[in-house]
Amino acid sequence: MVSTTPEGLQIRPRHLDFDLPNPLPRHWHSGDAFKTHLFDAMSVLFPDGERFFIDSVRHFRDQITDPALKEQIRGFIGQEGHHSREHLEYSNRLRELGYNITRIEKRAQARIRYTQKKFSPQRQLAATAALEHITAIMADGLLREPRHLEGAHPELIRLWRWHALEETEHKAVAFDVYNQVCGSRKLLRRAMMMGTFFFVFDTFRGLTHMLKQDGLLWNWRVWRDGITWMWGKNGVFRPLIKTYLDFFKDGFHPWQHNNIDLLHSTRDEFDAPLAQTA
Repeated sequence: MVSTTPEGLQIRPRHLDFDLPNPLPRHWHSGDAFKTHLFDAMSVLFPDGERFFIDSVRHFRDQITDPALKEQIRGFIGQEGHHSREHLEYSNRLRELGYNITRIEKRAQARIRYTQKKFSPQRQLAATAALEHITAIMADGLLREPRHLEGAHPELIRLWRWHALEETEHKAVAFDVYNQVCGSRKLLRRAMMMGTFFFVFDTFRGLTHMLKQDGLLWNWRVWRDGITWMWGKNGVFRPLIKTYLDFFKDGFHPWQHNNIDLLHSTRDEFDAPLAQTA
């Protein structure tokens, strides 16, 4: 299969300093518990998940001969490693608010250990390629529609937009590596179905834990407004259905969703200040 990754795409980690508020506002996203904790629940999964992504790609690095892809692998590992560190600090803020982050982390870690023990390296890489597609389409939505973070704490907006930018930059790295070392579409589709299930399940479990801690688990208005925000007419996830399903098509490549212009405009947001202080 011919890769459609833009020629000359550079992937480099940005070592930004994030001054997360301490203490973290309990409902930092516009005072809304559901919106806040959906982001919180995803964040808790990222440190261990991104280390798994790094390991699955690094395993095949020596089999890659394309110099451009080898350089992109280097950038991918650097970006994911930095994401993991920042979201660990985020988790510490949540832990200080009384949320049982450790319990959520241990469940995710146990599943990753099982996967690494029982699944082949090719299957682990397929899982990474699939989950990177999920994060890439969510990242695109976040960058394309600033209203999704409207009213949130400015430093959390900055953190999530930075993460979304770098997920967009490296969205095809694991996919391109997978195509060179394996390429089975059947395995890739199975990985996406399994990865989607566990990502949704774990995120939902984290969300309900935090709502329960807030005494809002059985507040029907919280759920009504939250589900409308996710899946209503202008919901954050509704526009992602088609791009998600494209993954199952023969010949699909992540850069067929070509958002390079959005990538460049968001790069200016983060890279221009870095250039001024260099």
